[in-house]
Amino acid sequence: MILLEPHNHIIHTTLTEKASQPSALDVQFVDFDGVRFRLTTPDRKVPTALALSMNIRCWDELVRYGVNDILKREYGSLLRGEPEFGYNVTLDIDLEQIPPEGEQRDAFIKSLSLLKRNALAAPFELGFQTQKQLEASGTGQGELMALHYRDEEVIYVQASSDRVTVIFSTMFREETDRVFGKVFLQEFVDARRLPTIQSAPQVLYTTREPPLEIRHLQGLNDTDDVGYVTFVLFPRHFARADVASSTITHIQLFRDYLHYHIKCSKAYMHSRMRHRVSEFQKVLNRAKTEVAVVDRKTASGRSMSMR
Repeated sequence: MILLEPHNHIIHTTLTEKASQPSALDVQFVDFDGVRFRLTTPDRKVPTALALSMNIRCWDELVRYGVNDILKREYGSLLRGEPEFGYNVTLDIDLEQIPPEGEQRDAFIKSLSLLKRNALAAPFELGFQTQKQLEASGTGQGELMALHYRDEEVIYVQASSDRVTVIFSTMFREETDRVFGKVFLQEFVDARRLPTIQSAPQVLYTTREPPLEIRHLQGLNDTDDVGYVTFVLFPRHFARADVASSTITHIQLFRDYLHYHIKCSKAYMHSRMRHRVSEFQKVLNRAKTEVAVVDRKTASGRSMSMR
């Protein structure tokens, strides 16, 4: 299995190209989870001035959890005070002011392509900070933060004095998706028993019945289509800044990772089924009997022919 890239590939490749050869553009595209982007030159006479805008459905919730502070920390003066109409956040990029070609430019473009990742990091960073405060006080439990990032699917984050609990609710629309999803998620649960990955976060999986942390919430879906995946993050998973950043990056992509590999598995199964049917057809074709051609002759030795 492969890991999905956290950055947006279209933003990365487009900015890399325009940094070398500036020209007017207007590109609109959609990332995972229905996040919309627009990369454009507001003034076509100034091709070196670009605007990168993003629209994400859970923006209001992210604002409550401190997304503005995170974006100011990451992008500083690039952050526009009033975003483009129809979008939640806009970055103004001057190609004449970016670092020279090399590692610094690559790092700068990579940070821009991580706009979605940095925005969605808000509840996780707040949860990590709250856990440290609760650990210092010795008791207590933080706010249950809900992120409605997709239709009928939510990420819940809650800090305690000794852990941070992250819960994904995910929908399986088809019966085959539920079967594949159960196999994958059970493997997540069982894999932690291996001695080599004892330090990995604890993973719990349930169907229909929500975990205790969110069972008191109203309007939860309790049908067979929904599954709940719980990650228990301990302080060692976000003790240092680089470790915390890696944890946030990987856990954000969990839902996309799961459904991506479900689709890949179904495609592989279909290809194997088509191959097996093709082989069976070859066997059947070889089993067909050939009609014997008999040369029938008359008493005088002439061949008889059908007219």
